[in-house]
Amino acid sequence: MSSPVTSNDREKVVSKLPGWLRQNLKIRAAQHGVEIQAAVEQGIREWCSLASAVATIDTAGSDSFSTFLPFGQWEEFRQTAADRRVSLTQGLAQSIQLWLDANPAPNVERPEITRRIIVCNQKGGVGKTAITAGLGEALAESPEALHAVRVAKALAKALRESETQAGQAPPTEDPLDIENLPGPGLKVLLVDFDPQCHLTNQLGAAPVPMNGDSLTSHMAGDPKGDLRDLIVSIDDETFGGRLHLLPACNDAFLLDVRLSAVRAREAALERALAPIESDYDVIIVDCPPSLGLSMDAAAYYGRRRDGEKPGQSGALIVVQAEDSSADAYELLTTQVDDLRGDLQVHIDYLGIVVNLYDSRRGYIATSSLQGWVDIKDPRVVGLIGDLKEQKEAVRVKRPLLAYAPKSQQAIGMRALAREVL
Repeated sequence: MSSPVTSNDREKVVSKLPGWLRQNLKIRAAQHGVEIQAAVEQGIREWCSLASAVATIDTAGSDSFSTFLPFGQWEEFRQTAADRRVSLTQGLAQSIQLWLDANPAPNVERPEITRRIIVCNQKGGVGKTAITAGLGEALAESPEALHAVRVAKALAKALRESETQAGQAPPTEDPLDIENLPGPGLKVLLVDFDPQCHLTNQLGAAPVPMNGDSLTSHMAGDPKGDLRDLIVSIDDETFGGRLHLLPACNDAFLLDVRLSAVRAREAALERALAPIESDYDVIIVDCPPSLGLSMDAAAYYGRRRDGEKPGQSGALIVVQAEDSSADAYELLTTQVDDLRGDLQVHIDYLGIVVNLYDSRRGYIATSSLQGWVDIKDPRVVGLIGDLKEQKEAVRVKRPLLAYAPKSQQAIGMRALAREVL
């Protein structure tokens, strides 16, 4: 049936559609960046113009479906359905399937050069590991499903609101600030570069045994096997085998000592990971809170390579809205700037992530956040709240985006992923 309720020059129409077909339509329309009503309009137009009927669609279990179509199109569709002796539900299902067939899911866009993201800060306890995991999970989410994402304007809004939020609860998400978008579907490797093994433990993997093969051994020029043999898959259907982890080993506590005897030691991480780079679209390195040679190697690994566009790879700095993070930030940027000058390389900053934020902590938190926002270059690209879901996910050793995919933290991680992309 049709209704006089209009959207510009359109009328509302109501019919029925099987749930699986409606879901496919929602996902495919989002993948192509078109409105559902535009996809239905195009499908009906094509269906009405066919010279003969198409294959019957299984419409069992159909329920109500409504959209807006140009005035007159629904009546033309009804007449065509009557002429072909099919129900309106069947005709609509065929029309939508026709549009789906004509607009297949786009291929995931793969970077020409594997992107390398170095998650760092010289201060421990700011949540680098949580950001590393959440960012990697968000980048690997399925492109064949829709996921709640906080839009860019919502981040700006949250940053503005934070200035006046002292003593109040953290702002809640406005439904209008959330979009349901397909996942990027990228192949991601998380590298636990911290001898404390936090990333490895949080994702439910086992640290690499001492005295065996490890990333440290490969960096020190003493490999005992193929680095691929150490990599484990983070198994969850939302990642579809695209999310992998290179676990840490406690021998990384000795890495700086071992690197001191290695030639061109700043390139040690790059030499170790080079054989596996082509297997991934993005490699994210969870760095230790260190000012030593290992951090030099990580920063060098994230440098801009020949032919790589600015901002594709580089350092993502995780901070908290408190003073000690600012002190550590100065130490990190000084080290990176010295490396830039000494080696004559470009190391880009991908942005600042303010993690574990809670405006109820008052003036210290809100004024510190404003201080990060005022830096401008690098700019704040993520604001992640201090909420229980992340702690719960760590306790049960599951990825946050699998454990609590609709949580505010998960929504924020997806927003961060799109800012970094």
